[in-house]
Amino acid sequence: MRRSKVLARLRNNEVVRTCVLGHYIPAFVCHAARAGYDCIWLDLEHRLFSSREIQAILAFSHLYDIDIMLRPPTLEKTGLCRYLEEGATGLLIPFVSTAEKATMLVDAVKFPPLGDRGIENNGFDAGFRSCDVDEYVAWANQETFLCVQIETPLAVRNVESIAAVKGVDMIFVGPADLGLRLRQTREMTLEEAWEAVAAACKKHRVPFGGPTLSLPEMQRRRQQGAQMLVGSSEFASWSQGLKQDMRKFDEANEHEKDLERLPQRDASTVATAESSQVPSDLKRPKDHTAPIVT
Repeated sequence: MRRSKVLARLRNNEVVRTCVLGHYIPAFVCHAARAGYDCIWLDLEHRLFSSREIQAILAFSHLYDIDIMLRPPTLEKTGLCRYLEEGATGLLIPFVSTAEKATMLVDAVKFPPLGDRGIENNGFDAGFRSCDVDEYVAWANQETFLCVQIETPLAVRNVESIAAVKGVDMIFVGPADLGLRLRQTREMTLEEAWEAVAAACKKHRVPFGGPTLSLPEMQRRRQQGAQMLVGSSEFASWSQGLKQDMRKFDEANEHEKDLERLPQRDASTVATAESSQVPSDLKRPKDHTAPIVT
């Protein structure tokens, strides 16, 4: 059974290098792993995948040895367990605003003694029943993770009690939804929310992180102690890459215009100039008459 790269790096107090995928692109899994990423955040909350597409992406992640942190579109217990059975390394659960909800999630996705997940060792994650049941349970509790998102002011107020829930492996700030709500309530700034999360996670020794697309943002979160850093955005990468490639067309067009602006010379001037460059001995006609032998 596969070991989690995310958890290995967290346990070594190292940064987890994460990118995002929201479409069925198997080649992305290969190239993310080869580029050196530890984890792909697979977003099913805002993107639609078929069950076969999810199975394929998860299988590719095992083939290329990269973790998948899957954000599910459901909180239904059986559905969450199936994502793990199909090979997801971790689950990223949105809008976890209370310790009670965090406890419910631990109960759903962790085996006893941490939770109350139902046993099924016939899935892809268990090598289709290639291991002992107790060995599988110990592996699953040790090598899969539950990450909960802080996305509301209520969640920030409750972050210390959420971080204290045993079985919550990581806390993830969702700055888009959290920022939207904080701009409306004005009870704190987004930066103050980050600081509250950092303090609670440090107290309870729970890793945390979130999107850090710019270098200054990444450096700031690292200084706060964040380990799970998302340094790549699917749509931003596409947009920037396409714009960069488009600039080559613009540069090629400008080059053509520059050539057109050069002074034009008439044909006779060009011919005379080219002729003057020919060595004098090559200008005389050659005598092809055979020599007379006497």
